[in-house]
Amino acid sequence: MKAKVTWILIADGATAKVFEHSGPGRGLKAVDGLMFEQESLKAGEIMADRPGRSYSSVGHGRSAMEYSSDPVAVRERRFVEHVAGELERRHQQNAFDRLIVAAAPTALGDLRPALSKGVRDTIIAELPKDLTNTPTAQLESHFADLLPV
Repeated sequence: MKAKVTWILIADGATAKVFEHSGPGRGLKAVDGLMFEQESLKAGEIMADRPGRSYSSVGHGRSAMEYSSDPVAVRERRFVEHVAGELERRHQQNAFDRLIVAAAPTALGDLRPALSKGVRDTIIAELPKDLTNTPTAQLESHFADLLPV
């Protein structure tokens, strides 16, 4: 009987890595082509201009305006949506049977609606943890209860 292939997505808003567990005793291996990174930027580095200022309707006061949306959050959400699209493409190629998602809470919240129903159906566990800086050798211990030994 063929062992089920389990993929593990480790992500935050700027980094995502996919590892494969293909059976007992085989450990985790990085999946070729599924390491994503984007440079972490602050709002001021993303937006071309500073937010404007407005005049008070009463008196002579002025106050700073806020950005209408958080440019950092928008950029991170687009990154996570790109990762979700890549997972969908690989799912259609039957590259994995099961998926475990370990992502920073904000990234996990952005990822859930971005995943297709087919990919969501393969998820066996979600961990709201940022493990992107955890060495590969230590990752397996975080998933010991979920992976066959």
